[in-house]
Amino acid sequence: MMSKENPLCLDGKVAVISGGASGIGFATGKLLAEYGAKVALLDVNKELGNKAAKEIENEGGTAIFITCDVTSNEDCKKAVEMVYEKFRRIDILFNNAGVTFRKTVVELEEREWDLVIDVGLKGTYLLSKYVIPIMEKGGGGSIVNTGSGWGLKGGDKAAAYCAVKGGIVNLTRAMAIDHGPQNIRVNSVNPGDTDTSMLRSEGEQLGFKSEIDKFLVDSAKGRPLERLGTPLDIANAVLFLCSDLASWITGTALVVDGGGIA
Repeated sequence: MMSKENPLCLDGKVAVISGGASGIGFATGKLLAEYGAKVALLDVNKELGNKAAKEIENEGGTAIFITCDVTSNEDCKKAVEMVYEKFRRIDILFNNAGVTFRKTVVELEEREWDLVIDVGLKGTYLLSKYVIPIMEKGGGGSIVNTGSGWGLKGGDKAAAYCAVKGGIVNLTRAMAIDHGPQNIRVNSVNPGDTDTSMLRSEGEQLGFKSEIDKFLVDSAKGRPLERLGTPLDIANAVLFLCSDLASWITGTALVVDGGGIA
């Protein structure tokens, strides 16, 4: 009988995930661990981060949590050093941390603009800066950056978010060109509306605090698959991009949105 090894297997791999305490980051950490990766979850939320790592460990995976503010050069450098000291390699980096304010450029405060840009773009730059040399030393790796459907088209009352996600999509392409010779693949995963605490926060910002369920239903309308995404939907795409199945894929923007921008 013919058989084939599982090309999704990540045994022996080490993954670093920012924004790893909840939502898409946690779902991805859990899934990568299920496929054999050792996972380092980075986040500013200590309580949720420790809880997330413990849950992965309780289910038989290997996970650690490191408190890390991705806007801080010192935090990012220290976090990467801690992961390398613990596991002696890094094969996967999922730059996933992000925040948003549902406002126009007129409504945005400067500090809000700066925070969205710093968490999304600066955080991606800083973690990549310190992870890439380790990946190169280990023979290569895979980096996945979280963009958005709104990184490929515009959206209403989300000026800073659209700016940062558009930047991430093109930064991904530039990184793919620069680091392909080191056998490092760099792609972006671009979710549509996904049922996370961040999406619920957006609903509250837009005035739906007492009607969150209605906001979520409305968010799913108009897309061909007629439902919101789940964190696992996005995690599945990240798993694919990190696996051997995607060994000749780099510099691409994978849209995972139920057909929302089709």
